[in-house]
Amino acid sequence: MVRNRPGKLDRVSKNSYRDLPSVDVLAARIETKLPHAIVLDLARLAIEEARSQIASGVAPDPENDATRLVRARERSAGLGVINATGVLLHTNLGRAPWSPRAIEVAGNAASGYSNLEIDLATGERSRRGTYVEALLCRLTGAEAAMVVNNNASALLISLAAASRGRAVPVGRGELIEIGGSYRLPDVMAASGARLVEVGTTNRTRADDFRTAVQINTCGAILKVHPSNYTVEGFTQETEVDELAAIAETAGIPLIYDIGSGLLDSAFPWLPRWIRTEPGAKQALEAGADLVTFSGDKLLGGPQAGILVGSNDLIARIRSNPLARALRVDGVTLAALSATLEEYLEGPPQTIPFWRHALLSESELTPRSEAVAAAVGAVVEWGHSRVGAGSAPGIAIASPLVRLHGRQGIYTNLLDADLPVLTRRDRGDLVVDLRAVEPEDDVIVTEAIARCP
Repeated sequence: MVRNRPGKLDRVSKNSYRDLPSVDVLAARIETKLPHAIVLDLARLAIEEARSQIASGVAPDPENDATRLVRARERSAGLGVINATGVLLHTNLGRAPWSPRAIEVAGNAASGYSNLEIDLATGERSRRGTYVEALLCRLTGAEAAMVVNNNASALLISLAAASRGRAVPVGRGELIEIGGSYRLPDVMAASGARLVEVGTTNRTRADDFRTAVQINTCGAILKVHPSNYTVEGFTQETEVDELAAIAETAGIPLIYDIGSGLLDSAFPWLPRWIRTEPGAKQALEAGADLVTFSGDKLLGGPQAGILVGSNDLIARIRSNPLARALRVDGVTLAALSATLEEYLEGPPQTIPFWRHALLSESELTPRSEAVAAAVGAVVEWGHSRVGAGSAPGIAIASPLVRLHGRQGIYTNLLDADLPVLTRRDRGDLVVDLRAVEPEDDVIVTEAIARCP
């Protein structure tokens, strides 16, 4: 006689379908702040998984599975994260944190009614964004300004208004592609403009553009600042003033996408490492008719696409049908206005990006040494990065906390109640405190100390 060996079926026999809890009972056992309807859905999934396990001869654990699903959904809902990567504008972490002033005025705009599109002097309807546009004109010297939802939109609507159905010459070395599948040729095609590539990858001359506007019916000339790469060696690019002269002779506008959003490269408080980045004010002074850039990169404000330039061109863009589709809401305008006000008042060190970027060696080194001493690490000098397609090739000297051979705890730190994102390098874990608030150093230290 052959006896049944103890195994899966013996265990499962004690966990029949009848023993499974109901969806409501299982959901009630899980502590969470998620909406009850979401918890019910996840509990139902856990019960379905348990039924599949029983059918396969596996002992189920629906409560454990439901808890795991709920915790995963909680963490997908948008958690605060400590950025110890040394990338100040980390696209995956939301780019630029807002200043306290921007947060306050945005909260006020969101919590009640506002004069978004009404003239309080007359009671009549008005155009939204007039205050933020006045701030932008004051800071850049532009005649007019406009705000849309991101810089890709700013370029899209600019080309659609100025060049739909017509050619737009662009230097081959400026046909950028950035994260999220943004490719300049595709954006130009969507706008209705026809891309005309001029020059070569590494050298583009003024005569290349002159030839292009002579043999094509052009709507504009486009210059693009490479946002995430540099071309070095045997190179040449056509300067803004040269392109402006060519565009003026041809009777078409020069559009310059500077990308990262430096308002004025002559601000006296700017660090030396950023002064090679093009400023909107300088681009306009050199002859650009329109300059576009992001609000959530070097500007340090909310996600937005900003256009500054001539009255005529901004008016054409504002009247384009895309303007309504791409406009921003009152909360974004409030936060952007508050951010711009801080530039008018002096060095904007309440803006988190600039506060982090301007930290000195004497401020960062003691903090790094304290963390290193507490977790058995060493401090060495390395570099932080601006990130988010801003200031390509630029490195900021920073002290780094290096944990030799501890790369494996990278994911453990992400599992913390307050996730800590670090970086991995040659088997080591590297912690850069430049974008970490001083009061969070202890959280980073304790999170590392808890890792096996």
